[in-house]
Amino acid sequence: MHEDESTTRRGIVRSSVSTPETAVDSGHPVDGHPLPGQPPYTRGIHKEMYRNKRWTMRQYAGFSTAKETNQRFKLLLNSGQTGLSVAFDLPTQLGLDSDHETSEGEVGKVGVAIDTLDDMRELFDEIDLGEVSTSMTINASATTLLALYVALADEKGIARSKLKGTVQNDILKEYIARGLYVYPPNESIRLTTDLFQWCHENLPSWNTISVSGYHMREAGCTAVEEVGLTISNALYYAEEAIKVGMNIDDFAPRMSFFFGCHNDFLEEISKFRAARQIWFEQITKRFSPQNSRSQKLRFHTQTAGVTLTAQQPMNNAIRVAYQALSSVFGGTQSLHTNSFDEAIGLPTDKAVKIALRTQQIISDEIFVADTADPLAGSYLIEELTAKIVTGANELIDEIYSYGGAMDAIKSGVQQKKIHESAWRELKKIESGELPVIGVNKYVEDVVDANLGLRLDKNLSNSQINKLKEIKKSRNNDSVLESLSQLRIACNSDHNVMEPLIIALKFGATVGEVNGIMREEFGTWVSPSGV
Repeated sequence: MHEDESTTRRGIVRSSVSTPETAVDSGHPVDGHPLPGQPPYTRGIHKEMYRNKRWTMRQYAGFSTAKETNQRFKLLLNSGQTGLSVAFDLPTQLGLDSDHETSEGEVGKVGVAIDTLDDMRELFDEIDLGEVSTSMTINASATTLLALYVALADEKGIARSKLKGTVQNDILKEYIARGLYVYPPNESIRLTTDLFQWCHENLPSWNTISVSGYHMREAGCTAVEEVGLTISNALYYAEEAIKVGMNIDDFAPRMSFFFGCHNDFLEEISKFRAARQIWFEQITKRFSPQNSRSQKLRFHTQTAGVTLTAQQPMNNAIRVAYQALSSVFGGTQSLHTNSFDEAIGLPTDKAVKIALRTQQIISDEIFVADTADPLAGSYLIEELTAKIVTGANELIDEIYSYGGAMDAIKSGVQQKKIHESAWRELKKIESGELPVIGVNKYVEDVVDANLGLRLDKNLSNSQINKLKEIKKSRNNDSVLESLSQLRIACNSDHNVMEPLIIALKFGATVGEVNGIMREEFGTWVSPSGV
């Protein structure tokens, strides 16, 4: 048996890559698509795909305090998770402190509350930042949370060059679909490109952006729109980085993407294949990169939260399993599987472990990872892939007809498309045309109200009290001086990252550093598109 072959459980020899020549029925060639690892990467960005390295199993987690979330991280790591993914609460995402009046009722509710470097210490207690890969879903305050992460690594004596992970840093999709933005467009993009530049010089192994289609898909767009809108956003970021003096190969190899995976099993597989092809073609045509890594679309996938139901919640485990399998067939580099109880509340320890085990079973038990792009050559897969490529490219052209992603956002173009798609799907569900088991088909009256994590209400008060004590005990003169240096950076062309790191090391809070930026940059309200 050759090195590039393996066997099924019944002993049938199979190849690492399926081609017409290796198939029993070779009547339908994989027209126009080279092998995995070859441009345009439709079939995958690596020749061997998962045979050499499995996708990163990166479960999204965060709730209450840093101490509570650290315990969840350790549970997941001890259960075989291979990367961390941090969920921050709404105040943290908006650059507000836990004791801010606007934060009342939201501290630690849908993510972990992070106010100071002390919280970061607790969040990663007994976790080696030099070894673990950490993803942080943070956008408006992305520079702040990355600065805290770097400050903690500096404190622990871990070389910045060893840090591995991703910061989402995708403000466009916040304007379009999610709403957790703070600053006006120009200033937000300035922060994005500051982070690009600083990481290029200081954090070479860090992914500086995760351009997210996930949140637009959750808001209601179609698979074609998810790909088209995401890639048009990514092209805008590339153009802006080049405007500030970067070369395409300085940052594109560290651009990553983030997609949802929904219930149309074959469409989703085709969507991922199409996205790789479109990114290769678009970035090659527009920027002529010399580094092939700039042309490879690397992406994280999360199973679709919007498809989960409070009715018959155990059905969600089945939905998630199929969505996860579709993601693997599609060639994802990283995967989060949702927990079955998330439509009811934050996931319990039991639910997150089942979600992780779902990935592990796909990886280790059912052998689908032993062949790269195993569905290539399927008439339907190739047809769907080609149609998504065509439809998404037409949408990208349409966005450019408005002047590009940002100009279209200011006109409400993307927002309007998402609203219309969401409304069409909602009508299909309400009419029963689109079946949802437990909701409009095979309905039962029983609802289990005991699922979901119950948060300790006292933990938010303890977070606020802890923050107040830190503000009392720190050297406020040093904090004020460091904040003044941050203000100077905001009003100049100096990169904000080092002043941010210094201020946070002196004990400045997330709310204070973002308060300076609010004062200097202002705020903005995105058009709704309605």
